[in-house]
Amino acid sequence: MGEIGVYEAMSTLRAVRRLRSDPIPGDVLRRVLEAASWAPTGGNVQPWRVIVVRAAEKKRALGALYAARWTAYSEQHMAQLEGAAEALRARTERMLAAGDHLAAHFGETPAVLVFCFNPKAMAITDAKLGRVSVVGGASIYPAVENALLACRAEGLGCVLTTLLCECEPEVRALLAIPEPWATAAAVPIGYPLRRGHGPISRRPVEKLAFADAWGEVWASGLAARSEPQASEVGREGRE
Repeated sequence: MGEIGVYEAMSTLRAVRRLRSDPIPGDVLRRVLEAASWAPTGGNVQPWRVIVVRAAEKKRALGALYAARWTAYSEQHMAQLEGAAEALRARTERMLAAGDHLAAHFGETPAVLVFCFNPKAMAITDAKLGRVSVVGGASIYPAVENALLACRAEGLGCVLTTLLCECEPEVRALLAIPEPWATAAAVPIGYPLRRGHGPISRRPVEKLAFADAWGEVWASGLAARSEPQASEVGREGRE
């Protein structure tokens, strides 16, 4: 397939949850993993590893763990929508329906990339700030994002999931992950069952960026990007 530019890849990288069970060629999978290896990490230590799960029995076991947690997450999410606007509710229901499909077919996914990290090899500079620590992720999630972008370039559907981190002891035992390694994400990948990737809906830059201080309006000098059209809103969730 023809190559796409990085901006196109980033602006069309959807969370694709409906995946075919067709196998992924080895050379394609290697390119995805190599893209992950190019990601920056603190001190170039690369304190992450990825387990490519393709064995049917292990995928089924991961799928059972995932499905149980997805059900709880989905029910909680719907409960929070009580009294929400119809458009928001409909959009969320479409996303959850795609998530239901993933949960039901997780074990049929051609490959699941389980990203792991070694906290002892990371400089976690916010560990003592008395809030949720996030700095360590800077040496993990760029590799995950690189893998996602490579999937987009290869025509593979993919979605970053973290629900399996809730049952890390079971995942560690299933995949023989040694201490002190821990899990950061599980990324099911496969060729899309439907349309797959395409235009995404995000807030415009002017609502996310400030100028020099928090709350100060960022004015790029360019016309603000228009809000997503009603026909586009929620399209990503259907995949």
